[in-house]
Amino acid sequence: MTGIHEKAARRSANFARGALAALMLAAAGAALWQSPAVSAEDAVVIPPPALDEKASSGTEKAVFAGGCFWGVQGVFQHVKGVSSAVSGYAGGSQENAVYETVGTGRTGHAESVEITYDPSKVTYGQLLQVYFSVAHNPTQLNYQGPDSGTQYRSTIFAENDAQKKIAESYIAQLDKAKVFSKPIVTTLETGKSFYPAETYHQDFLTLNPTYPYIVYNDLPKVANLKAMFPKLYSEKPVLVLSASN
Repeated sequence: MTGIHEKAARRSANFARGALAALMLAAAGAALWQSPAVSAEDAVVIPPPALDEKASSGTEKAVFAGGCFWGVQGVFQHVKGVSSAVSGYAGGSQENAVYETVGTGRTGHAESVEITYDPSKVTYGQLLQVYFSVAHNPTQLNYQGPDSGTQYRSTIFAENDAQKKIAESYIAQLDKAKVFSKPIVTTLETGKSFYPAETYHQDFLTLNPTYPYIVYNDLPKVANLKAMFPKLYSEKPVLVLSASN
């Protein structure tokens, strides 16, 4: 694959049959945002984490992988307290952190999003709650919706021991509560660097709101964020390209 057009071609067969229905959903979305939106993956109402970090000033980073980074980035760009959400790759080496190479599934990378946030406004545990309930389906092993391969795995790249402890505790809590119909398969990886993706992948959801893959798979995630987490939802997304300009 050599870029965004090839990615679109590869995925078109998976969502073409749902495109018409998706466009109808988008048209109705503004009126129905109070209820969880219908999409390729349903949102799940889950409790907040019993263990969380203490609210503090400053900034911290979190790195999550949960399928195609377009939708994950789009969700966290609408979370209050998040100052940056960048699409990229984590889990492999810097020299192989290139879309075409990562797409082979042999580099160890996962399509990921690096989130910079203010823990006095949104905690790591709250970000995890959004991640598990809205941003992706944590019960799908090495795939997410129409995308398959280890590069689409569900993984938390913990930045430190505290994040690892909170994530481990939350996964155990959710599994014990049986809020999902299947066990959570999300893995935890530590000591892995994050590498930003190519410019054409950044802010893709915001810049391409009528793209069928986005309409069907990702816009409902943002609608679900607004419906399920109204106090955390920000109408205006924090965009990578705006910040760089």
